[in-house]
Amino acid sequence: MEEGSAAPLEIAPSLPLVTRDVHGAPSDFLASASTTLGANARQLFLNREASQLEFHRRVLAQAENHDIPLLERLRFLCIFSSNLDEFFEIRVAGLKEKIKLQAPATTGPDGLDVRQIYALVSARTHKLVAEQYRLFNEVLVPDLDREGIRFLRRPHWTQEQGEWIRSYFFRELMPVLTPIGLDPAHPFPRVLNKSLNFAVELEGKDAFGREANAAIVQAPRALPRVILLPKEISGCEHGFVFLSSILHAHVCELFPGMRVRGCYQFRVTRNSELFVDEEEIKNLRDALQGELPQRHFGDAVRLEVADNCSEEMTRFLQNQFGLEDAEVFSVNGPVNLVRLLPVPDSVDRDDLKYPPCRPGLPKALQDQPDMFRAIRDGDILLHHPYQSFSPVVDFIRQAAEDPEVMAIKQTVYRAGNDSALLEALIGAARRGKEVSVVVELLARFDEQANINWAAQLEEAGAHVVYGVVGYKAHAKMALVVRREGKKLRRYVHIGTGNYHSQTARSFTDFGLFTCKEALVDDVANVFSQLTGLGHPGTLAHFWQSPFTMHAALLEAIRREGKHAKAGRKGLIIAKMNALLEPKLIQALYQASCDGARIELIVRGACALRPGIAGLSENIRVRSVLGQFLEHARIFYFYNDKAEDVRLSSADWMDRDFFRRIEVCFPVLDKALKDRVIEEGLKVYLKDNRDTWEMDADGNYRHKRGRHPVSAQDILKQKLA
Repeated sequence: MEEGSAAPLEIAPSLPLVTRDVHGAPSDFLASASTTLGANARQLFLNREASQLEFHRRVLAQAENHDIPLLERLRFLCIFSSNLDEFFEIRVAGLKEKIKLQAPATTGPDGLDVRQIYALVSARTHKLVAEQYRLFNEVLVPDLDREGIRFLRRPHWTQEQGEWIRSYFFRELMPVLTPIGLDPAHPFPRVLNKSLNFAVELEGKDAFGREANAAIVQAPRALPRVILLPKEISGCEHGFVFLSSILHAHVCELFPGMRVRGCYQFRVTRNSELFVDEEEIKNLRDALQGELPQRHFGDAVRLEVADNCSEEMTRFLQNQFGLEDAEVFSVNGPVNLVRLLPVPDSVDRDDLKYPPCRPGLPKALQDQPDMFRAIRDGDILLHHPYQSFSPVVDFIRQAAEDPEVMAIKQTVYRAGNDSALLEALIGAARRGKEVSVVVELLARFDEQANINWAAQLEEAGAHVVYGVVGYKAHAKMALVVRREGKKLRRYVHIGTGNYHSQTARSFTDFGLFTCKEALVDDVANVFSQLTGLGHPGTLAHFWQSPFTMHAALLEAIRREGKHAKAGRKGLIIAKMNALLEPKLIQALYQASCDGARIELIVRGACALRPGIAGLSENIRVRSVLGQFLEHARIFYFYNDKAEDVRLSSADWMDRDFFRRIEVCFPVLDKALKDRVIEEGLKVYLKDNRDTWEMDADGNYRHKRGRHPVSAQDILKQKLA
């Protein structure tokens, strides 16, 4: 379908519609729900942590999906490891902290208290990790071996391989190792978060005659965890050896004259949440800079050990980190599978990877390199990663170099360590332009990069602010003020994703360029709030957190229910990363009871229960997992044929509505609105290859059609 010609969105009903009152009282949601399900909140809302683990399970399932190229399956296995690490560092750490502080046994919307949630999480994570290593050892390793990609294990090394590996150990590894014997003069060392370590059991006396029975060897962080052997040595196209295997084979070289009884990999995961009291500090950047180094040494939350580790050593390590039995994970393989992430990129086998996606450009920019002239000709919509992120960089770069540009304002949440866009802002400041940048220092795991950029921007003469105390600045906006003749014209970019060139290649997001005064005024007003003081001004088109977005969404949902109850069409389609906020879920239940059809595309955690008779039978929830990470937030309301379409930086979570500064903006141009409906929603509702459908218990079933339709493949063909 050509741009601008999309028909009104119609969805074939896949769930029975409720157009009657539920038990005679649809206007009283809780009464209806109580009659249908009982008053227990656990029957109305799913648990957040359990739902998040279900998402991780879906990611892990990709590693076993033979429809996915083999090296991409290995990549999904590594992504699962990375996701689970963060889950422990933040979510599990938070649960442990509440238990440690003996928080009152209050329950959340799901009806579970913190100890019940912790027990649930513990049981499920152990099952997931066991499944992960089964997939690695029994599925992926044999499949990779058949393709000439092998992980060479110690018992099977040839003499030639052993000699090459021994040479590597003495040349690259031994000079940077520091074995630490454990005795009164050498206490147990501080072990960095998620670092690879080895516990060594010893027998004998050292050079000073001291009895020694244990030592710790920390693997250098600078060395790769998998090493590619020369083809003529490995005997296959791509032969890899684990760093842990090399150290195991030669650990005795670190303890001359002593007998090594055992050598075991282990890794500890720590609480990585930063504790900064924003109300007590005078300089957030300085306080954060002082806190960051401690992230590596937070309280332990998980211990991973190799399954051959002796019970005595396992108990010793467990006691050192103060962990319970349930917090110890015994694994059959490398204790950190995320370290295999470089392997797919090290193997030159395009047939075992996703076909490359070469981003395209919208027609408005193909023949018009001048960004300001192109935007004056009409709003421009970018759909990443199918369309290039380079116009966003060009927008700021041209503004930085244009002598007519007076000022540039931008928010920065995540930009990465290497950012051409931020370099352009620094260049603009050095040229004397008014550059104002709102840098969110508390963007989790990007704090150090953002601190570094803030310092460079300030040094160049830019105005740098850190948002508002108590609220994360998560909105994605850039504003350029340009002199054109006798007046100033303003241009803006607003989007659903970060100003990050790398993630723009793998995250699906929308970005809008416009110089429409109504939208530009709203962007300027939000910047005034972020950099100045005073009451929030009235926004013409934006919904904004923490002020108006939550109430506006509730009203839009209720309106669709009213239309349906009056016999008109009621339709809501929402695409987001997480759906957890209880009042919105209640409003969706009520709209379903009133007869509105609701289609939810939720990538991650979802606390709503779909498909329950008399409550949510008109609601369907699906999750899409493909080559790219689904990241765009799109909210569609039929609104009696008006078809309101909005893009946002916010998910439907408490934090996004009440503890963050977010924006939700309309797509006003008819052709571009039709594009968002077609590319962002309609094609995903047709997907039957990468879609998982959710049931009322929070379980997901992979939807597989006889004739597979992939939304991401369709968009690659259409836009890339």
